[in-house]
Amino acid sequence: MARILITSAIPYINGIKHLGNLVGSQLPADLFARFCRARGDEVMFICATDEHGTPAELAAAKAGKPVEDYCAEMHEVQKELAAGFRLSFDHFGRSSSQRNHRLTQHFAGVLADNGLIREVSEKQVYSIDDKRFLPDRYIEGTCPNCGYTSARGDQCDNCTKQLDPTDLINPHSTVSGSTNLEVRETKHLYLMQRTLRDKLEAWIDSKTDWPILTTSIAKKWLNDGDGLQDRGITRDLYWGIPVKHGDQPWPGMEGKVFYVWFDAPIEYIAGTAEWADAHGLDNAAWERWWRTDKGASDVTYYQFMGKDNVPFHTLSFPATILGSGEPWKLVDYLKSFNYLNYDGGQFSTSRGRGVFMDQALSILPSDYWRWWLLSHAPESSDAEFTWENFQASVNKDLADVLGNLVSRVTKFARAKFGETIPSGGSFGAQETALIADLGARIKDYEGHMAAMEVRKAAAELRGIWVVGNEYLQSAAPWTVVKTDPDQAQAMIRLAINLIRIYAILSEPFIPDASATMMSALNSTDWTWPTTVSEAIRALAPGHAFAVPENLFRKITDEERAEWQVKFSGIRT
Repeated sequence: MARILITSAIPYINGIKHLGNLVGSQLPADLFARFCRARGDEVMFICATDEHGTPAELAAAKAGKPVEDYCAEMHEVQKELAAGFRLSFDHFGRSSSQRNHRLTQHFAGVLADNGLIREVSEKQVYSIDDKRFLPDRYIEGTCPNCGYTSARGDQCDNCTKQLDPTDLINPHSTVSGSTNLEVRETKHLYLMQRTLRDKLEAWIDSKTDWPILTTSIAKKWLNDGDGLQDRGITRDLYWGIPVKHGDQPWPGMEGKVFYVWFDAPIEYIAGTAEWADAHGLDNAAWERWWRTDKGASDVTYYQFMGKDNVPFHTLSFPATILGSGEPWKLVDYLKSFNYLNYDGGQFSTSRGRGVFMDQALSILPSDYWRWWLLSHAPESSDAEFTWENFQASVNKDLADVLGNLVSRVTKFARAKFGETIPSGGSFGAQETALIADLGARIKDYEGHMAAMEVRKAAAELRGIWVVGNEYLQSAAPWTVVKTDPDQAQAMIRLAINLIRIYAILSEPFIPDASATMMSALNSTDWTWPTTVSEAIRALAPGHAFAVPENLFRKITDEERAEWQVKFSGIRT
């Protein structure tokens, strides 16, 4: 039994995430966690909401709520949506937790003790009326390049030009609208990442099995002249983790908080500590996952994320870990994903373009979305969601191939032999050939799943469903029953056991449908089918079963057309 630690990039707090966010981190992480558990591994799967930084304060202000209340509410929203998509986290925490406060302050302290933190004086815009320094995104004005009147202090969304706040014409505070601004000097702490370049390069070079996407991004940032820079780890914000040196005040840093990029990945560790706290366990329970001197040396750590998060997780967070000089667990395998686009363009929150997690669950159960997203995961390149493709995949893969098999077999078995598995006949040449074919295919499926080759695993799983249909088409028990009832009973006995095998193999992709299949078969034995010749006989003659409700319904052309308009972002 292996020990597997899994983290997915923690979603930001400001709003509900779209399907591209879901398939870029949390969903494939859940697929892998479920597979590892099914094979008998000990799994710790951690996620959380990322709650600090400027966008959280702005979103709270827009909602007219204190930022603490806004984050608490949105955490519950995201937690409920994760449950709706059957994401099987062992713990879904919060980066604003006291555990993360203490760990972030601890890391900053040891980094400073190791000579890897320096103070830097900077000039920033100060709002006299708001009595605070303003982060770039808290300042708006007219773009000097294109004349757009709502350009932010970091970038103009109209012409995409990168800006400094002092470039803006007629700048004002987005907090209060005040134009009473001036440039003042302030001090911040910087993590000296460039000092750690050789250690980071050696560590990245040792990861010869990483996906090409992950390695190429990591090395580009490492070797690019503008990539690996000393990076600010503090901000002049109200909401965040107070800057301390361990548990002691940090002179000159009063009123400042740690920058979100610094504290957010530390929540992976803190979230595991929160899990221990929630279960009434001591520190040893979570340290065995993260401290190599406390038992984590036999842990294999996997991270899942979109490609935009790769630089922070291959350079900045490892710089924190390596720079601490303490025996913390570093990631062993980082699975990164490209982007999922929406129907010829991009998802857009502001325009209401694309399907967001809450909307998806309001029109179809989670298994429909899980299957399409995972079977079309953007691994080697960007992928695109279209309603035509979604409808075809649901109708053909789920309804026609898997759902139809389950319905045909159980209805025929009940009609001809009653509601227990029949005992007549014995397996012949066709059944023996099917068992051998399944054994080979399941090994290939396991290989793809273990390698986190998501699309290949989905294709192999569909192929496993198909061979069952091909067997039934060829064996034709509904015809054989008229001339050789005993042999028809053997065929149906195999087919009902085949449904159980399909339920177990499919559970990482479509957990609800798998649970329905197992319930109909009156089975609680989820043992992974390592030996098909045994698994195909697991449910013995006389075992009771039922006919489940239709596993998957087809999407109609009318529904597809309606949803295509509804989520297009076009105002009607």
